[in-house]
Amino acid sequence: MRLASGTDVDLDRDVFMRTLVRELATSLESVVGLEEASGYISLVGQSVGSQINESYIRALGVRRLSREQVADVLVDFKQRIKGDFYLISQDDEKIVLGSRSCPFGDKALGRESMCMMTSNVFGTIAAQNLGYARVELEETIARGSSGCRVVVHLVPEVDMEDEPGREYYGDSGPPEGGGPAVPPTPPGR
Repeated sequence: MRLASGTDVDLDRDVFMRTLVRELATSLESVVGLEEASGYISLVGQSVGSQINESYIRALGVRRLSREQVADVLVDFKQRIKGDFYLISQDDEKIVLGSRSCPFGDKALGRESMCMMTSNVFGTIAAQNLGYARVELEETIARGSSGCRVVVHLVPEVDMEDEPGREYYGDSGPPEGGGPAVPPTPPGR
């Protein structure tokens, strides 16, 4: 009799967790639709984003991250969870990131709602530290692109009706070490 422990089965905690998240997203998308599934995953992403933000703030010994630190934290976070993210550019108006691989691997293919984890973690961290963020997922592996391109806008647009992405709001204190802080804009304006 062969023992299971000696077989070549592609299963470990990471594969199990990625599969679990994918199947949860699949179930949500098929039951409530893509938009509602994205909303549910957004709630989880916001909570996770707050926890991750607090971890980095404690580790860096600051009360609030500067824009440069936010960009660094977003890349570092994704690198730690095996997403090959990198900084493309940053200025006072936006942080642009790219990725050659998704932390969910092939489990993200065709599951756009899973991208709400990235949007909400990035948006929550940026808004909690800089006052405002609008995350635009220009290209995603989930939608079939070879990589991801994520733009974190730091300044609200005057007319948001035509602007893609999701908005996130934080409090309006200036970041430690200077730099402009964007006052939050009331939701639904």
